[in-house]
Amino acid sequence: MTITISAVILAGGKARRMGGQDKGLQILGKQSLIQHVIHRLQLQAHDISINANRNQTEYAKFGFPVFSDELSDFQGPLSGMLTALEKTKSDFILFTPCDTPFFPTNLLDKLKSAVKNHRTLIAYACDEEREHPVFCLMSIQLKEKLRHYLASGERRLLQFMQENSGISVKFTKEEGNFENFNTLDDLKKTVI
Repeated sequence: MTITISAVILAGGKARRMGGQDKGLQILGKQSLIQHVIHRLQLQAHDISINANRNQTEYAKFGFPVFSDELSDFQGPLSGMLTALEKTKSDFILFTPCDTPFFPTNLLDKLKSAVKNHRTLIAYACDEEREHPVFCLMSIQLKEKLRHYLASGERRLLQFMQENSGISVKFTKEEGNFENFNTLDDLKKTVI
């Protein structure tokens, strides 16, 4: 069975710990965080778009479609995911956050294998330390369940995945890491 897959970079948050600065547009080395993410993602997927709730003109300069959450008030990554699921024509969407530039370059391959082998609608990343559910491959078949989940007031991403038989897929540090940047100090301390 061939499945079609789109990719969405989630850049729609408030970035409170970054002083309200738009995380994806912050510089690490000589590029913005989102440019690092785009580079890694382009090695894995071709149909890429960006979910951003502000600075959409800046994000559009990277050459990919940009869309905002349909739900207002920055309701978290699930809100961006729901909007993406409602807009796509693909069977699945690979989601990544905009603030984690060193994620594994085999992310899609391993998540796709898990979806096929376990016949599940969601697979998400984990490492030796914890789960990283924002890195996931999700079927559009879940959009109604996600809409109801959000309407009930829930916002917990991992809980949604577990309630819908999500499979965690382990990645080693050698494959990449899921370190994200939450503060401007985090960025200043990192040398690449």
